[in-house]
Amino acid sequence: MKKNVRLLVAITALIFASLACQVLQPVTVATPQVAIPTVAVPTAAPVVVASESLSQQDTLISIYRKVSPGIVAIQVLTDQGGSLGTGFVFDDQGHIVTNYHVVEGEKKIEVDFTSGYKAYGKVVGTDLDSDLAVIKVDAPASEIHPLLLGDSSQLQVGQSVVAIGNPFGLSGTMTLGIVSALGRSLPSNRESPGGGFFSAGDLIQTDASINPGNSGGPLLNLSGEVVGINRAIRTDASNTTGEPVNSGIGFSIAINIVKRVVPVIIANGKYDYPYMGLGSASDLSLDEITALGLPQFTGAYVTNVTPGGPAEIAGLVAGTKDVGLQGNLFGGGDLIIAMDGNSIKNFDDLIGYLVDNKSPGDTVLLTIIRDGNKIDLPLVLVSRP
Repeated sequence: MKKNVRLLVAITALIFASLACQVLQPVTVATPQVAIPTVAVPTAAPVVVASESLSQQDTLISIYRKVSPGIVAIQVLTDQGGSLGTGFVFDDQGHIVTNYHVVEGEKKIEVDFTSGYKAYGKVVGTDLDSDLAVIKVDAPASEIHPLLLGDSSQLQVGQSVVAIGNPFGLSGTMTLGIVSALGRSLPSNRESPGGGFFSAGDLIQTDASINPGNSGGPLLNLSGEVVGINRAIRTDASNTTGEPVNSGIGFSIAINIVKRVVPVIIANGKYDYPYMGLGSASDLSLDEITALGLPQFTGAYVTNVTPGGPAEIAGLVAGTKDVGLQGNLFGGGDLIIAMDGNSIKNFDDLIGYLVDNKSPGDTVLLTIIRDGNKIDLPLVLVSRP
């Protein structure tokens, strides 16, 4: 059975004033420089610091007690029924961060705090590219507990992380796992003009158990800092009601992306991503590398260039020579091996670097290999169309 990447919002229908879980929908695979406002990240001491005097059990108990007041359940009424997701308090102004797909098609939003307090929420902005949304609630200051934000660039594969959310409507569920991989990419929720979808980069892969209803909830390190926002799972199994079940492969949006995007969403209602205007293939097989005549195993091979786009203006060349390969692989294209001096091993590296570090209007220096020669090409980024 083909494996699917599934969103984690629990789809529900209102029946006799109760919530009934339904089938989760699968993810569909895929200008002027932006001024980035300074985000007012809470500066209090970390929630808890794991030390030799604390067992992991004590650490986890402490994390849950400290952060759970800042984690909310989000119930959304749509024309199709309803959905249930998770979110967390971002700042002391009552902004709640969650996934875009949790609030997609919303007619009414209810935000439920762990104390039992409930409030209606209003969407102030969304970002389809990273699958983020910001909700504003009016609630007493006693209910507003912003979570501390970590630094996802410091994450290491094998590091312990926890997820807290509302899987299948089971509010306040905590699970433990590790960072399984870094720098993954998935198709975004926004279609590109040429067909298909743009890419969302710098995703964290984790085996912490996340399921429908966990969407928008925090992934935390053992210092109680948010390092990611849970977005999707890869699975080929479903339960008796057709909902996908955890396979040990989940994906979270890196918090460093959130720290760039959310303040702009709050200020402007949207966020513009940098755009290069090219298609790429990477992680090629030995047969493909040989047929294409590539001088090394790593890099992002240019398969197409958008007419009039930044890549074409910069002089990048896509493959056009028939070398007997399938899958839009033609010889003679450029191989991108570095960006601003940072090694590019594959397309995930390229997308991750752009979304973490660059904005429309910025210039990046690409190092490419063309016909065996290493060339540096400056490229001016624009906004995604």
